Parts: sequence; C-alpha cells; structure tokens
Amino acid sequence: MAQFALISDIHGNIPALEAVLRDIQRRGIETIYCLGDLIGKGPHGDVAVDMVRTHCQQVIKGNWDDFIGNETDDPSLLWHQHRLGSERLQYLAGLPYVIEFMMSGKWVRLFHASPRSVYERIQPWDDQEKRATLFHSSPLCGSPRIADVAGYGDIHNAYHQHLDGRTLFNTGSVGNPLEMSEASYVILEGVYGSEDPAPLNIQCIRVPYPIEQAVQDALESGMPHPESYILEIRTGRYQARKD
Repeated sequence: MAQFALISDIHGNIPALEAVLRDIQRRGIETIYCLGDLIGKGPHGDVAVDMVRTHCQQVIKGNWDDFIGNETDDPSLLWHQHRLGSERLQYLAGLPYVIEFMMSGKWVRLFHASPRSVYERIQPWDDQEKRATLFHSSPLCGSPRIADVAGYGDIHNAYHQHLDGRTLFNTGSVGNPLEMSEASYVILEGVYGSEDPAPLNIQCIRVPYPIEQAVQDALESGMPHPESYILEIRTGRYQARKD
C-alpha cells in the first residue's frame, strides 16, 4: 500500500507548513503532492515555494500561483511579487494543472479548484449536481475519463463525501484553514498504479501549530494590511479585505 500526503493552500504560513511536514515525516510518508496556492495572504510565500520545491514530488497550480505574475498596481500584490522574485514567479507560472493516476482500481484526479478552472469555487454545501461536476474532465486534464476519486483544495474547508458511487474530498488548507484554526492535510492510501480493486483510504489530518508565531511573522514582515490574515488564522473565519 502506498501513502501520499496531499497538502494545499499554504499561503506563505511557514509555522503551519513546518508543523504539517513534521507530522508527515513522523508518519513515515515519503511522497507529498501539493495542490496549489503556495503563496498569497501570508507573509512568506518565497520560503513556502522553496520548501515545497524541496519536499513535494508533484506540485500543481492554484489561483494565487496563477495571477500573482500578472501586471498590477495593487500594493499587496506588488509586495508579494517583490518577495518572490522573478525565478519563483516563473516557477509558479509553469506549474501543471492536474495530477492523475490509478490507485486501487480507481482513477484519481487532483486539482486546485475544479477540473475546468483554478478560479471556479465549489463548496461542500453546494447542490449535488454542481459538486458532481468535479468528477468531470476538461481540456486542461490529461485524461478524458471521469474520475472515481476527485480531490482538491482552494476553499479552505476540508470534507469527504460520496456521490453516486464516487468519492469527493477536499484537503482543507495548511496555512489558512477556514473551519477551525488548525492546519489541515489529507493522507491517501492505496495500491498505486493498480487497475485491480483494492482498499483505498482517505484520511483528513488536523495539525495544531504555533499561530501566534505566524501572527508575529506577519507583523514583522512589513506586508500591507495584515489584519484580515491575522484574524483568519486566529479564528478560522474568512475576513473580507476592507482596503
């Protein structure tokens, strides 16, 4: 049985990422996939990119990773661009869209937000017809086949559902969880590459981390408007920017 750790939505929160990586190491899991949004919101996207490149075997693009390289006059985005530098921005721009593989007789597709766009947001409380589209393929995917198991990040809400015999899950967020203030990731366990039916396990893990260290990191970084980010990581509740 192979074990993969699936992380997503780190958002420059290094204390959270370090805590998750320690937990993954403690469990003896050697393969880590990242489902995007390495950067944004938190202060240390540059460090997050470097750590993900070191520790993750495959990395796909999130919405922040996609738009951060665009021309902008937004002070917050300019600040993040400056921190990242040109080489990291090029790395983020070149990230692939999906990860696909067979495991325990099921076709698994992993993406950031939907099979169609890194900007399409689908929540666990949306109607079943809308959630079911997450099993579909698109020209952005490597295979046209419908997924038996679909996993994603983006919404910062971890969940696990079964829809008409297929399995849908969300990893939640490492660095900016929005349902409780603990880092979240998923362990996927099964027989990698096998067409034959076999057990497949999906486990959501919550990891406490030093939130006040992450708050201090944000305050000391000089990032513009850290207040919303600080409230989010302290409370696990979304805060709309007021600037």
